[in-house]
Amino acid sequence: MIQVRRIGYTTLETPDVDRQVGYYTEILGLSLVGHDNGRAFLATKQGQQALVLERGDAARCTRIGFQVAPDTDFKDVAKSLANEGIKSELRNSSTPGTGTVLTFEDPKGTILEIFAEEKMLPVEQQLYGIGPLKLGHVAFHVRDIQTVVGFYQRLLGFRVSDWRENFFVFMRCGPDHHTVNFVEHGDVVKLHHMAFEVKDWGEILRACDYLGGKNIHLIWGPGRHIIGHNIFIYHRNSDRLIIECYTGLDQMKDEALGYFEPRPWHQDQPQRPKVWPADTLGSYWGGRPPIGFGD
Repeated sequence: MIQVRRIGYTTLETPDVDRQVGYYTEILGLSLVGHDNGRAFLATKQGQQALVLERGDAARCTRIGFQVAPDTDFKDVAKSLANEGIKSELRNSSTPGTGTVLTFEDPKGTILEIFAEEKMLPVEQQLYGIGPLKLGHVAFHVRDIQTVVGFYQRLLGFRVSDWRENFFVFMRCGPDHHTVNFVEHGDVVKLHHMAFEVKDWGEILRACDYLGGKNIHLIWGPGRHIIGHNIFIYHRNSDRLIIECYTGLDQMKDEALGYFEPRPWHQDQPQRPKVWPADTLGSYWGGRPPIGFGD
């Protein structure tokens, strides 16, 4: 089994790479660290690769890069995948932050790029925009949630943090409450949103004012989620993709103990992974999500 440790980056297709580079550098506050054959590579202010942009007919997520332990034997992993009937390819990465990658497809059709080593990339000294610490999680609509959950558990080592009834799951690969979210949504398969972590509540407040100053309206928030308990804001970028900025996500600091780091607002003490009712609200405060947010 592969033991994923963290999410590294996503690859997005976009009809206008230059326009999206403008958004991600000037609004979100990532640093452009390279261009290659019409592709753009962006990193956080700490120098960790977070995003790859490439030309496509529509805005969509095509790949996700996950980091594994440095001593991972990719040849053994490839054999294990082959035993599961999954075809994989070992190749040199085409992104500047990673070396060798093992690529294969998950059940919803997203290409996964597994890498073991990452180098920090040089970034501009002066960055503008929100300036997130990292890419925190990605959320997808899927057709068959049980198949996707089984794949991520069995083959990638993800753990279930919480279910909302049987149609919405939060999964973790490290201490963060979730690194991937999956929602069963009829025949729709697509990226719902990407989420970037900022340092604290003060940075959320600054992001709200910065977005307002750029005439970018929040579509939900500020608020505090109930499942995961993070403070959040959501807006749409110029490709109409939903972008979340958050802070204060629940932490599973010790898997053997099996509960999330205590917080004053937890419903259960200690708060353990569980199945929440379908009518669980999206937030304690900050209002309900807008009509169409889940589509």
